[in-house]
Amino acid sequence: MNKLSVSLKKIVILVLILAVPGFLYYLLTVKGKNRYKPLPFYGPKQVAKTGHKFHGTYIPDTIYHKLDDFKLVNQEGKPITLKDFEYKIFIVNFFYSHCPSVCDVMNKNMQRLADAYGKNRMVKFVSITVDPERDTPETLKAYAQQYKARPNKWMFLSGDTTSIYSIARKGFLVNAVKVSDNDFVYDNRLILIDQEKRIRGYYDGTKEADITRLNDEIKVQIAEELRKIKAPDL
Repeated sequence: MNKLSVSLKKIVILVLILAVPGFLYYLLTVKGKNRYKPLPFYGPKQVAKTGHKFHGTYIPDTIYHKLDDFKLVNQEGKPITLKDFEYKIFIVNFFYSHCPSVCDVMNKNMQRLADAYGKNRMVKFVSITVDPERDTPETLKAYAQQYKARPNKWMFLSGDTTSIYSIARKGFLVNAVKVSDNDFVYDNRLILIDQEKRIRGYYDGTKEADITRLNDEIKVQIAEELRKIKAPDL
């Protein structure tokens, strides 16, 4: 092989190294199905008095539904408020410890996700009991151990009934109500919350396809948050 052939080969390799990443990025962002398109916002919204310009056109800002602050207690007996999720994305579900198989399926899926994002300090997981009278912090601590849940990554929260049912209906916009001593109506969906405490997705906690979609959309939300000004102490 002469020197000209070697030089041409090196040039081709260099062009491929430089061009392929850019082409893949183009496919993802322009042509591909997995575009970095922001996730939708759920809940009531209203038009703000403020706005911004985009390509010379004035666009009013939108005020999206946000969670109100709450005060619950985790499996370690520590008070938990929304401040504990500052600069965090978190995934929430509702359950109760003596529930039939549905809760176990949901929480096994939560366990898979919590393990997958175990080293990512931007993402947390929260399971809120709909039976706080029976699910004390001590009960939840024992329950959490079967899923090997780390309190700083996956919190199991309890509190008073009125607060929890209000948080479910008015904050997370899902059902939670006591029917009898051993029967509760609650939503089996997992809920994705962004760093600004807005609802960005609902996913059936018992369906594999929804868990896969949630896993993908957590990554999309992480990308969205990272595009903003970097928050301290992530």
